[in-house]
Amino acid sequence: MSETPGWTPVSGALRAWRAGQGPRVVFLHGFTQTSYSWRPIAGLIASRGFESVVVDLPGHGGSAAVRADLRTGGDILAALGPAVYVGYSLGGRFALHTALAHPNAARALVLIGVNPGIDDELERSRRRAADDQLAIRIEQQGLDAFLDDWIRLPLFGGITLDATERQARLTNTPVGLADSLRLAGTGTQLSLWPRLMELNMPVLAIAGEDDHKFVAISRQLAASVPQGEATSVIRAAHAAHLQQPEVVTQLILDLLRSPLLSPAQ
Repeated sequence: MSETPGWTPVSGALRAWRAGQGPRVVFLHGFTQTSYSWRPIAGLIASRGFESVVVDLPGHGGSAAVRADLRTGGDILAALGPAVYVGYSLGGRFALHTALAHPNAARALVLIGVNPGIDDELERSRRRAADDQLAIRIEQQGLDAFLDDWIRLPLFGGITLDATERQARLTNTPVGLADSLRLAGTGTQLSLWPRLMELNMPVLAIAGEDDHKFVAISRQLAASVPQGEATSVIRAAHAAHLQQPEVVTQLILDLLRSPLLSPAQ
């Protein structure tokens, strides 16, 4: 895959960059990633007649010093709309909050490996405690060693990072990542399942076929919104956009060109 050169900074509370011209598509990365993780796909989308915007989320990359929970982060991100928001994991949670609080900002959502929340309060409390322990571990272990352990989790299906992607992730800070877990981790998120019917835009829920938990979640998510669709990506685990970028790019383009998506203003 190739990316469009000449990324231009976008002003705002979060560090962001844009490329291309046309209807806007905003790309939101996952935990430990940065905006760089989306650049190959976003660059190709930009070359197809769209304006791609890649963002460093709160606690990450150039936004490492920004402390924001999902609600506040969603408010900040809404300033980038109207746009199609493409979010992976943590980025998808921010995208959901953006769309629910600011429906006019979101023309459509593409959600990869996204959980709208944990309904059971006891289970959510346990997850919150686990997130806090993970935050402490990052602070004590340091970024380099933590990243090695993180990427080896079975959840990611044996993915490897090339030197550039790893270096981009090392622009994160232990404090920023710890803050992200405590403020925007799955354990802190109130369940959005009861509110999904409020989403009045097309929603595409994607999961890697080897990520069985999120295949089920994506199907449930798609069935819970008025204009929902779920699809699985073959030979991919949780980070489907990194393992199968060509497939994910085509899925995004198909939605962007779909008659279901109203013309950009």
